[in-house]
Amino acid sequence: MNPASPQSDFKRGMKDCSPMLIGLLPWAIILGVQGGQKGMSWLEMLMMTGMNFAGGSEFAAVNLWAHPLPILLIATVTFMINSRHILMGAALAPYMKGMPLKKVMPALFFMCDESWAMGLAEAQRRKAAGLGGFNLPYYMGVCFIFYTFWISFAAIGAAVGPMFGDVAAWGFGMAFPAVFLVLMRGMWEGFAAARPWLVSLIVAAVTYLSVDGAWYVPAGALSGLLAAYWWGEQE
Repeated sequence: MNPASPQSDFKRGMKDCSPMLIGLLPWAIILGVQGGQKGMSWLEMLMMTGMNFAGGSEFAAVNLWAHPLPILLIATVTFMINSRHILMGAALAPYMKGMPLKKVMPALFFMCDESWAMGLAEAQRRKAAGLGGFNLPYYMGVCFIFYTFWISFAAIGAAVGPMFGDVAAWGFGMAFPAVFLVLMRGMWEGFAAARPWLVSLIVAAVTYLSVDGAWYVPAGALSGLLAAYWWGEQE
C-alpha cells in the first residue's frame, strides 16, 4: 500500500463504501416511513438522524415516539443501545494516538457500525503495510457518504411515510444485518479471535428472550468485552 494524498484517500473511502448503499438506503427509508407514520415530520427525522447518527437507537426512538414525548425513556434507551460505541471507540483508540482532539471528536461523532468497521480495517491494513496510524481522510470519505445519504433518505421516508402501509412486511429489515455480516466477514481472523463475538451473541440473544427492554445491547457488549479480556489474559 503506497501513501496517497488526503484527497485521493477521501475519494477512495467514498468509492469503497458506495456499494453498501444498496443495503442501507432501503433501511433508511423504512426508518423514515415508520417515523412518518408515527407523526414525525421530515424535519424532525432529519434532525434526529443528524444529531444521533446510530441506526439501532434511531429505530428504538421511533418505536417509542408518542405524544407527549417520553423524553427520559427515549434518552435512556438511546444511551443503552449506543453504549456499544464505547467499545468501538476503544478499538480505534490505539490507531488514533497522536491525533489532535479537534480531529478525533468529529471522527467519533460520525462513527457508525459500517464506518467503524471500514475505518478499523483500513487502519489494520496500514499497520500491516508499515504505514501505521489512522487514515482520517479515507474514514471521513466513508462517513460523508453514509451520513449524507442516511439522513437524506430517512427524511424522504418520513415525508412519504403516511402514504405506505406496513413496510416491515416487505422484508427490507434484513438489509442492515446483512451489510454488517459482510463487514464482519472481511475482519475474520479465525475462530479463536471470534470467540468474544460468539459470547456476546449468545448473551445478547438470551437476554433479549428473557428480559424486557433493550438490556440485551449492554449485556452483549459487556460480556464480549469481558470475554476478550479473559482470553487475552490467558494468551
